[in-house]
Amino acid sequence: MSPLRTARRRPRRLLLLATALAASLLAGLFAPAAAHAEPSLAEIEAEIAKQWNQLEPVIEDYNKAHGDLLKSKKKAAAIDAKLQPLRLTVEVTRTRVGAIAAEYYKGGRNQEINSLLSSGSPKQFAEQLAILEYLAHSKQEQIAATTEAKALYDKQKSELDAIIADQVKKDAEVGAKKKAIEAEVDRLQALRVKAYGSGAPGGSYKIGSLCPATAIGGNGQKVAVAACKQISKSYVFGSPEELSKSPQPHYDCSGLTQWAWYQVGIRLSHYTKDQWTEGKRVSTPQTGDLVFFFPNDGLHHVGLYVGKVNGRGVMVHAPHTGDVVRMAYIDTMPIAGYIRPGG
Repeated sequence: MSPLRTARRRPRRLLLLATALAASLLAGLFAPAAAHAEPSLAEIEAEIAKQWNQLEPVIEDYNKAHGDLLKSKKKAAAIDAKLQPLRLTVEVTRTRVGAIAAEYYKGGRNQEINSLLSSGSPKQFAEQLAILEYLAHSKQEQIAATTEAKALYDKQKSELDAIIADQVKKDAEVGAKKKAIEAEVDRLQALRVKAYGSGAPGGSYKIGSLCPATAIGGNGQKVAVAACKQISKSYVFGSPEELSKSPQPHYDCSGLTQWAWYQVGIRLSHYTKDQWTEGKRVSTPQTGDLVFFFPNDGLHHVGLYVGKVNGRGVMVHAPHTGDVVRMAYIDTMPIAGYIRPGG
């Protein structure tokens, strides 16, 4: 082919190539966008688990700060109750001493002369003065001892007031985080609604036909039975705020275990990390023991062991927002260990 003919065909080829490229670009611009695949139930559950693993430590910090504040306020009220009779004693004693002083010094030395003249004898007058001085001295000793005791309580109360002020500040700071937590909770709940259609958690509340799955008797059995009766109640973080023998309308993870053990008279803190130290460490759990999770992420979840089903350990726990108190296999999360309260 001659160079001239090749030169004539080149612009035509370039035109065809440019036209094809333009058509391709236009097709890409105006073609309908590929539909974004909706996440599967497994993906949603994985996302909820991931996000909750970050949220739960903050929630536990809130429980710790709020629980410490409530304890300090109760302690302050107890100290203030002790101060009230001390304050009254100090005031009464001061009034009596003041009355004695006023009676003695009223009229100056004229009173002494008049007393001497009316007493009948100098000896009787001297005895009267001695009694008066003794009474005054004893009252001064009494008021000094009372004032010293009051000063001690005042010091304790002042220190406690400072602690409470600091805890109020911390409570407010963690409480502010609560709003951010609630916003994230709403987002996770929206995922659940999308996944399950109604917002109800998936799966059965119980594993097997019995709860507790393994009966042992004693306090562990009583605690487990109490926890099992709370199955299907909703998760609400920060609850219950106060210990009660009465069943509560909702729980968070450490609130459920705290409430269950209180049914047999054993007080636990409303804080997972504190509960980790409030009993005997055991290697093999039995019904009623506490089971702790996430040893590498701050130890921020706890449940109540209730035996075995199909050879696997099961617990009753309050999982997370949007869910309810339910039974679950304990091997679905990394286990930190077991504690037996009162052991």
